[in-house]
Amino acid sequence: FSNLSANCWSHLHPINMFNSCNVKFYHSKALASPYPGSHIERSQVPEDKVSWLIEWKDYNPVEYTAMSVLAGPNWADPQISDKGFSPKFNERDGEVERKSLNGLYAVENGRPLNPVGRTGLTGRGLLGRWGPNHAADPVVTRWKRDRSGNKITHPVTGKNILQFVAIKRRDCGEWAIPGGMVDPGEKISTTLKREFGEEALNSLQKSPEEKAKLEKQLHKLFSQEHFVVYRGYVDDPRNTDNAWMETEAVNYHDETGETMDNLPLEAGDDAGVVKWVDINEKLKLYASHSYFIKLVSEKRGAHWSEDPGPE
Repeated sequence: FSNLSANCWSHLHPINMFNSCNVKFYHSKALASPYPGSHIERSQVPEDKVSWLIEWKDYNPVEYTAMSVLAGPNWADPQISDKGFSPKFNERDGEVERKSLNGLYAVENGRPLNPVGRTGLTGRGLLGRWGPNHAADPVVTRWKRDRSGNKITHPVTGKNILQFVAIKRRDCGEWAIPGGMVDPGEKISTTLKREFGEEALNSLQKSPEEKAKLEKQLHKLFSQEHFVVYRGYVDDPRNTDNAWMETEAVNYHDETGETMDNLPLEAGDDAGVVKWVDINEKLKLYASHSYFIKLVSEKRGAHWSEDPGPE
């Protein structure tokens, strides 16, 4: 770790990962076995050995990169050992963004190290990039209304019920925010709009006329005031010691519901099903998506939990 001062390490430490929300952050999904889409079992990492700051001489993680990544698709890096591949970590590398949203990360033996710590697996797994893999998650919300158009309140808390557009992922069957990966050189705002169109509105299958109409309505929704829910590292089941997911989750809220009334939801691309889902604490969602949804409901003053709990 000679290329990083101790000072850098302190701000890489998991305790500060969610610095905007003062939430301690540990791996749970990033330690789960088997690794998604495989029979690969991660090496066991006890909680007190996750941090790179804890010396662990016997740490012997499994090396795994999926065949789909090794096949060299345009969204994936070559192997570190490949001749002519010298990625510029911690900076923008041509069109590829290798900066982390959480600040500097360490690089050891030419490989970037997961800023939250050990995962029991080296290589890239299913992820294309060494280091951070950037995604964007559009949280599109509206108020739940009755037939007369009045907002529906929750009988216990008396707070308005918020709904968001959720997709059921084809790969794992879990409900999720309809997000996706940022293409090289693409602006986050473009990714948010594109992914929502592809996954929740099936825009890829539309005729040119329908596409133009959708584009206009999407522009209306995505150009209004929005709220950045979260930017940073995500505890994702695909993460490894050398490759990890980071996201920017952004809430686009349709206050009157009129914009979304004109957008017919239709599952497309990676989505099996798409629908409006009522927001509450019982939602079980993919990766860290439940956490993002909770932040949105707090921000909008919407119903979340029937148990008031300590304020």
